[in-house]
Amino acid sequence: MIGSLRGHVIHQGTSEIVIDVQGVGYRVVASPSTVATLVAEQGEVVVSIHTHVREDAFVLYGFSNSSEREVFEILLGTHGVGPSLALSILGTMGAAGVVTGVRTGDSSAFEAVSGVGKKTAARLVLELQDSLAAHAAGDDHGLSLPSPESEDRADVSAALAELGYSNDEIRRAMAAVDGSEPIEQALRLALRELSRA
Repeated sequence: MIGSLRGHVIHQGTSEIVIDVQGVGYRVVASPSTVATLVAEQGEVVVSIHTHVREDAFVLYGFSNSSEREVFEILLGTHGVGPSLALSILGTMGAAGVVTGVRTGDSSAFEAVSGVGKKTAARLVLELQDSLAAHAAGDDHGLSLPSPESEDRADVSAALAELGYSNDEIRRAMAAVDGSEPIEQALRLALRELSRA
């Protein structure tokens, strides 16, 4: 199984990238925010991978860090959650948002995800509480979740990509954002930096 890839992004789509690893291009499915984060990095990137094997497909799912991959795998272990829904949940809520929503019992946070209704959200929270508790019990440190600041930076990068800015423009704009400000202010700072050119 493939656990991670180190290489250069040579192609990007809305929800996938192709990473060149020593001349071999690996197609990796990822959330739009993960795509934007990886594309915004200059040079070589490291992508945490979940390898999903079915009888008719071999799919690589990519994440910007191992915490996202861990939450994705916990979501996959939940009844009725396949890779597409798990990726949609992560793309909408982020890894920290999923864990926070589960720990606080906030099923309404899951209702923001396309395809998740009230009953499904309540069931997810209930089942994920057990899964997260079991996962934390097997790991002295629990999940090493990304900070809210790093998720905010990823959201700003994704927003700029959606607005049609190039990777170079996104990198330049993100240099003006230190990550400690609220996401709305970070987006304003990034857009202000882009308007200076």
